[in-house]
Amino acid sequence: MIIALAGGVGGARLAHGLARALPPGELTIAVNTGDDFTHLGLHISPDPDTVLYTISELADPERGWGLKDETFACMEALGRLGGENWFALGDKDLATHIERTRRLATGETLSTITADFAQRLGIQHTIIPMSDDPIRTIVHTDQGALPFQDYFVRLHCAPAVKSLEFTGADAAKPSPALLAAMQSEKLKGIIICPSNPFLSIDPILAVPGIRSWLQGRTVPCIAVSPLIGGKAVKGPAGKIMAELKLDTTPRAIAQHYHGIIDGLMIDHADANDSFGECLITNTLMRDIADRERLAREALSYIERLR
Repeated sequence: MIIALAGGVGGARLAHGLARALPPGELTIAVNTGDDFTHLGLHISPDPDTVLYTISELADPERGWGLKDETFACMEALGRLGGENWFALGDKDLATHIERTRRLATGETLSTITADFAQRLGIQHTIIPMSDDPIRTIVHTDQGALPFQDYFVRLHCAPAVKSLEFTGADAAKPSPALLAAMQSEKLKGIIICPSNPFLSIDPILAVPGIRSWLQGRTVPCIAVSPLIGGKAVKGPAGKIMAELKLDTTPRAIAQHYHGIIDGLMIDHADANDSFGECLITNTLMRDIADRERLAREALSYIERLR
């Protein structure tokens, strides 16, 4: 069994490749929920939904998030009424949020709901939130402390980042299925997907017990760099690193994950910055074939380190 830590579009794409490369039931994907928030009275879980939609091949191939062949008539009507439509929820996507919110109100956990959604979408691997406890990413910027979606969507990542905070993390615990996977004798390795290290992976590592488990594990753990040629393929990782006075290089990514990874996969464009335990390959995932190829290379890397 393999555990993948994921968030965002890049993480979802590699998770998709891993799901195609591994036999049913041999992959557990722990997904960031620091981006979750309540909007229009609905519980929105952007990263779990992106992973669900991507692996079930329902995601919009251009945007990387949301559903393909989506319409936004509800958002258009909401805007005409003066409502908040800055966070675009597609008409089909709304069904996911409505059903999740209804079931949470009855006492179900986010884990059980996410697992049921995965099964209904035909996914044969385990997709779980990092925790069933509420953890929210707060971005401290030159414009003050901002809830993650205000920073990311409403303000388009424009404010300069000073630091990040994961409220609720101290009191949280790993979701039951993640805890079971962490303790499984069948575990062969951990893969940190090419997600934003600060916005998507750090919230997972902030859950008590996860970082210390990674530091003391007995199986290999690798990461895939989200940078190609010093730039993020998608999202603000490079911008945030620069604002935090970090080099936008694979070496800086490796230093960020110091003590929890045994190796880093980097792109050919960054070969001049290779160091220590690196695997140089083509990390750009243009299509499904690229996702599966990169996933198989990651799995081979795990086996070599084993």
